[in-house]
Amino acid sequence: MPTIGTNTGDGAAEMPRSTETSSRQSGSLLRRLGWSTVALCTAVLVLLGLGFLWFIWRVPADEVALDRNADGIVALTGGASRIADAIELLASGRGKRLLISGAYRATNSKEISRLNPEFERWVRCCVDIDRSLNTLGNAVETKRWVESRGFRSLIVVTSNYHMPRALAELAHQLPDVVLVPFPVVADRQRSEKWWPGGARARLMLTEYVKYLYAKLRMGVNPTAGASAEG
Repeated sequence: MPTIGTNTGDGAAEMPRSTETSSRQSGSLLRRLGWSTVALCTAVLVLLGLGFLWFIWRVPADEVALDRNADGIVALTGGASRIADAIELLASGRGKRLLISGAYRATNSKEISRLNPEFERWVRCCVDIDRSLNTLGNAVETKRWVESRGFRSLIVVTSNYHMPRALAELAHQLPDVVLVPFPVVADRQRSEKWWPGGARARLMLTEYVKYLYAKLRMGVNPTAGASAEG
């Protein structure tokens, strides 16, 4: 009587080999994926590090001597000496009018005149104030002010570490207006390097992250802020 062979021995041998091959392929794929992830993360960190060095290089280390006048002056508040330096520029004829952008609610012409009595005449005649809450708001309000006055050039007064982001926001809102930076450098910043102290390094790193976010927002949503601040 004929018998039917089952070949159980060969089948049992083939199944483990197939499973072993599949496991090796999966492991190899995971290793490649892992190395690719590590390489990508490393590349991103290197780019961010190089970008931070570039940002530090862009931050003005010293105040500048202006070589030209402008139609208007804008002071973005939030740091020492910004308002005083901007009013001094106005009084010296560097611009026709001054916008103090982002002023505290308690800040008004009377208070500014009290703190800067030698410039009271210019404060009363030629200074405007807005209450914007952040750098994007500063740029939006400055755009409205510039367009209402018909200005084509603008001196920008703000802290040196804030200048790159301020210029980026203003240039985005006012692409056809010439921007002239006037960075304000505090006395402490002149005498100290930023890298030995943790607080200074954190300030620079925080501003760099804000700058990156602003540039990303401008790229993803170029119209952001068109109706900001009311």
